[in-house]
Amino acid sequence: MFNHTPHCHPMLRVVAFSAVVAALAGCGRSEGQTSQGGSNERPPPEVGVVSIEAREIVIATELPGRTTASEVAAVRPQVSGIIRERRFNQGADVDAGDTLYQIEDRRYQAELERARSRVASARAAIPQLEKRKERRASLVKKDAVSQQEYEDTVAALDQARAEVQVARAELRAARIDVDYTTVEAPIDGRVGPTQVTTGALVNAGQEQALTRVTKLDPIYVDIQRSVAEVRRLRRQAQSGQLETNEAGQTPVHLQLPEGGTYPHTGRLAVSDVSVDPETGSVTLRAEFPNPDHTLLPGMYVRAQVSEGTRTNAILAPQQGVGRDARGRPTALVVADNDTVIKRDLTVSRAIGSFWLIEDGLKAGDRLIVSGLQKISAQDEVRTVASEIDDYPTSTLTANTANGDDPTKTADQGGDDG
Repeated sequence: MFNHTPHCHPMLRVVAFSAVVAALAGCGRSEGQTSQGGSNERPPPEVGVVSIEAREIVIATELPGRTTASEVAAVRPQVSGIIRERRFNQGADVDAGDTLYQIEDRRYQAELERARSRVASARAAIPQLEKRKERRASLVKKDAVSQQEYEDTVAALDQARAEVQVARAELRAARIDVDYTTVEAPIDGRVGPTQVTTGALVNAGQEQALTRVTKLDPIYVDIQRSVAEVRRLRRQAQSGQLETNEAGQTPVHLQLPEGGTYPHTGRLAVSDVSVDPETGSVTLRAEFPNPDHTLLPGMYVRAQVSEGTRTNAILAPQQGVGRDARGRPTALVVADNDTVIKRDLTVSRAIGSFWLIEDGLKAGDRLIVSGLQKISAQDEVRTVASEIDDYPTSTLTANTANGDDPTKTADQGGDDG
């Protein structure tokens, strides 16, 4: 009996191997097609942009100021005596010449009468001396009297006339003293509280004032500015860039401490001629009408000094402006092909939450204001419009009282790429 071991024909083995290779090749092509036909790449990052527009703005410098009265008069007695009467209501408005106090004047009236008598006595001697002079003038021609007697008569007449002048001067002084017993308001204004009462003894030229009268209309606002800023204002005024009214005066506006704008416009009146050595600043004084006495001396306010109008000004939101490694202001904008471009900026000042751009941006640029942390220059991005709530839509006032150094803004992410 023979053992029979089955075996595969050589041709069958070749066919089976070919089938396996073909199956493996088909699998490879299927994976390659999937890789090429799929979409595994990440989409461009999304950024928020604002379209830059050219606008008209009013340039003004806002600085703290302090109100001060245009006139203050301390009322002091010019003669000594007892206060007989007070004739004003404390805190009331008075006019120049209104009687404030009445000092007992009987002694001064008596001195006035005495001075009048001295004038009359001195004048009475003159006619007699004039006649004596005439008689001796004729007698001296006849040698009836000596020349010395005639000259003595002339000297006596001159002395009598001088005594009349002295008496008249004493009379005027006595009248002045009587007038001074009525203490009058030296200026228009509001009278303060009295420092003396009826029956008090006061002395001429005493240090303590009886009261004070303060003129509130107009009122001054003193503003401290650096020497550099004052020089810049003068250059702008000389070149015609500084805004002026019809009278050629620089207008000034006020922000009240409790909020709101003061309804009356002031004018820049005078500049101090010296520099404060401690602060390096110069005092500018503005004058404001104050008919309702809204402003009182000593109030702190914010004054806006108009500097002129800028047309086609470029404003950029501060969140879209950053700094490079050297501290220079930069911005990222989106080009027409949706790629990011880095721009170097020249910034002059802050206007609210915006920078006034002198160079580096133009109208129509798409400035990136959000999504800055995930992009860098040359990146391709997808843009969406951002809403800026306080973006200016009309005339603005620039504010240089706040820090307006563009190098002090927050770092802009990814702007060094």
